[in-house]
Amino acid sequence: MDWNSTPAEQAEPPMSRRSSLPLSSTIPASPNTVWVDATPLLQAACTDLLDGELIHGENFNLFAAMSALEIMDPKMDSGMICKYYSVDEAIEDGVGPVPISFDRTTDVQCTLDIMDHLLACEATWHKGHSLAQTVFSCIYLLRPERTVPSPILHSYCKIIRATCKAIVSVVSDARTHEEEDLFTMAYGLPLDGDGDEKSLSLLNAVEENLCRQLRACKAQSSRRKQDMEPLQSDIDMEEGYCKALLCRLRFRKHFFHVLACMRRPQGKGLELARKHIASSISELECIRKSADFLISTASGGCSIGIEDRTTASGRKPIGFDASLNSRVSAPAPPRSIKMLSWNKAIEYFEKLLRDLDFICSYSLDPSLEVLLRFVTQFQSSRPDLVARSHLQLLLVQEGRLYGRDPMFAVITRAAGLPETTKNHDIQRYESVMQLGQLVINMLKIVCTNTAWQRRKLGKSLQDWRVIYVQLELAFTNKFGEVLATSNDENGVARVVKQILIWLEEQAYWIAFRFLMLGFELELYSPSEFFMVYWYLYAVLVKLAEKTDSRMEITEITAAKRKGKKRKDSSKDVGRETRIPPAVRFLQCQIHLVEGLTLLQAALRNEMAALHSLTPFNSEQEVKVSIFSLTINHIFLQHFELLQKACIPEQITYHSFKESTSYARFSNIATPNCFQQAQKLAKELRSSFSNDHDRLAELRRLEQVAEHNSVAMNVICQLGAVEPNSLKVSFEFIHHPCYATAVVRRA
Repeated sequence: MDWNSTPAEQAEPPMSRRSSLPLSSTIPASPNTVWVDATPLLQAACTDLLDGELIHGENFNLFAAMSALEIMDPKMDSGMICKYYSVDEAIEDGVGPVPISFDRTTDVQCTLDIMDHLLACEATWHKGHSLAQTVFSCIYLLRPERTVPSPILHSYCKIIRATCKAIVSVVSDARTHEEEDLFTMAYGLPLDGDGDEKSLSLLNAVEENLCRQLRACKAQSSRRKQDMEPLQSDIDMEEGYCKALLCRLRFRKHFFHVLACMRRPQGKGLELARKHIASSISELECIRKSADFLISTASGGCSIGIEDRTTASGRKPIGFDASLNSRVSAPAPPRSIKMLSWNKAIEYFEKLLRDLDFICSYSLDPSLEVLLRFVTQFQSSRPDLVARSHLQLLLVQEGRLYGRDPMFAVITRAAGLPETTKNHDIQRYESVMQLGQLVINMLKIVCTNTAWQRRKLGKSLQDWRVIYVQLELAFTNKFGEVLATSNDENGVARVVKQILIWLEEQAYWIAFRFLMLGFELELYSPSEFFMVYWYLYAVLVKLAEKTDSRMEITEITAAKRKGKKRKDSSKDVGRETRIPPAVRFLQCQIHLVEGLTLLQAALRNEMAALHSLTPFNSEQEVKVSIFSLTINHIFLQHFELLQKACIPEQITYHSFKESTSYARFSNIATPNCFQQAQKLAKELRSSFSNDHDRLAELRRLEQVAEHNSVAMNVICQLGAVEPNSLKVSFEFIHHPCYATAVVRRA
């Protein structure tokens, strides 16, 4: 409706007014809509409105103002940056011609450029950009029926659509897309095709035809060369073009098989997926090698830099318009997207395939402890969203571990209970079922990115605490004093006791992981390291204590089950003095963080070092911090979630302040905690001779302990005599979380 028209004009039928409109819109009017020129209204408003004012209705509020769009702002108004308002309009303008060219050589070259640019678009989409503005900026994907006359391009576009559909499905099912909401938004794009089988059969037919072309051009006999018409007019280039096309088609085929095999239930397709991963990596290498040939065929050479080109040849691809779908990208404004280069796209897919291969190499061990170590190692490579989604779907299927093990069986196995306990009646209690759901949530959390993982782990600690209290109260009320006695005929006390011990141990493992992730995210400033290490020391002590208790009870239970009887007290003492390697591994880290805490506390107390604020604090904030931003506030900021869950209990800022205030150069060198950590690391090598990951971690811990032991001796000797002659900094040279002291002359 024209806001400047009279009531009589507004009452006229729409059809009678359409011819009088001076405006010709690219979007056609319909019987129920009429396009009206609003320019006079806007001009009138501009003369009357002051800066900061806007036209709004009576129900307009602040929330609506935050969501309002600014007309004619390219960052907000999607219509401003659109060259074409529809796919048909772009096609009519010749953006996506079919055939691409009547010259067969040019047609093949342009087809290869389209394939390469789509690879770059797909990698850019995986990195968090909109599917509509990346992969589906290709007109050939938006109108797949137009590519039928070109079998190579048609088969490639079909498999691209099937791949996008598979990836959207896996990320949506894993529900990890909340990290980037735009990833799974399809905007009504044509993802559904003729089915996966038909796409693969078409691709196989095209591949087979290209193989015949390649064999024909390699043949020495001229008769065989004439059996098939070449792809393009330059016979000398035929082999190079055939190889370039084949490796790209084969990569798409194997990559799609990887995605399909990894979705098979209970990990039944992992072995086959590894074979396709190896083939995909091999084809990617062939794609990379084809760049030299394609650059040599580009007319005029490649003028675009290697970091900017999105095709192997360096030519600009045909049939793409990044702004074509910007108008369907609601509810978010259109984004300015910089495509990954062709080289970066290949590197991305190589890393993605390595991450997927690492997942497929996992033995699906039923032990929760082994599983968490595997996930921690997997996350150390910083995998992207697609790989993490596949891992989560492998771990949790239909509420079971790997789709086969009930969560109660996983819990009893982790708690060290006999295999027969998995059928115990207590699994029917509500608290136990809630514990199973908590384990499922934990497995999903550890598959998210580092930032989300840390935040969600910290928030989940209170749930673990609540479940512990509920379990303890539920079974105390149910069975009374049975839980407090050692002679329990029905086994309830033993089962509950071990589950509670494991539950506490798991809560402390989550707290440990929470603190360590803070180092990976660089959330702690150097002045806060000693505070974090002090808290980490308290968590590790409790974690080692609970782990030792669980393993001791497990050992006793296993001995009773085998009918062994303790014959004398000397054997009891021998058993008690044997500390399990897993506990000694934790003790090694305890000595290390204790040494770091004491060393940094002594530096703070005697040399006034480590008082620097975080780089996020401005000069004004530094002045304010003198009055308000105290160490107590920083302590609460970092450990608030742990404090709410009482992990550990009776740990407060005052206990931290009191325990670190006595650290001096004269009392931290004896005993040397770093030497104790170094000694333990060396002794533990034989215990983990078959565990390469633990051995690598032990080597890192040993290096940190060795260098810090030397640094502490230098600091204690020279610091007492010439405290101002030393400059000490802490850097993560040997380990991502345990710092190494670097001593220099001031």
